[in-house]
Amino acid sequence: MTDDATRKMQFLYTLRSKGVTDKRVLSAMEAIDRGPFVRGIFASRAYEDMPLPIACGQTISQPSVVGLMTQALHISPRDKVLEVGTGSGYQAAILSRLARRVYTVDRHSRLVREARALFDDMGLANITAITADGSFGLPDQAPFDRILVTAAAEDPPSTLLEQLKEGGIMVIPVGQSDAVQHLIVVHKTAQGYDYEELRQVRFVPLLEGLGKDT
Repeated sequence: MTDDATRKMQFLYTLRSKGVTDKRVLSAMEAIDRGPFVRGIFASRAYEDMPLPIACGQTISQPSVVGLMTQALHISPRDKVLEVGTGSGYQAAILSRLARRVYTVDRHSRLVREARALFDDMGLANITAITADGSFGLPDQAPFDRILVTAAAEDPPSTLLEQLKEGGIMVIPVGQSDAVQHLIVVHKTAQGYDYEELRQVRFVPLLEGLGKDT
């Protein structure tokens, strides 16, 4: 067995052991190589189950958390998905294997440019990456079947909840950035919103405004 095959097997085993069991999600994560999304001195650690620093003071989430968040969305092949917080582009790439259309926004134009280049290289034509203040969502394309937020808010933003279709699902980390955060699944119903707590997590805070690229 080649080193690549061994590494991929270990990667998938780790995902399963951490609770990622959805077959479509596992297939998507097998198809999307995390390696190109991790650059510089941390590139050699791309296949470890840990968050890693990327440009603009952001992070790429650990694969098991990516898998659990994706799994909680229950994405169907017809869904239109909004991701708030493009970051490295890794999460959007995985979403693109599951959904009809993915819109991803980030406040850092550098991250959006680099992610677009990777999406083009990988032939992921169903992703639209936009530099924008993600706390306002993407009203021009709303409503969305699913919304995934990869930065922590004190509460689920009302602007994003409004852009979620009835019957839709949003996954978001909630809590103060310097304390324990909880990964929340929000189901939008005709009567309002149902909330389910998945696990404790730690994400960068959801900030308003556009970022200064570094």
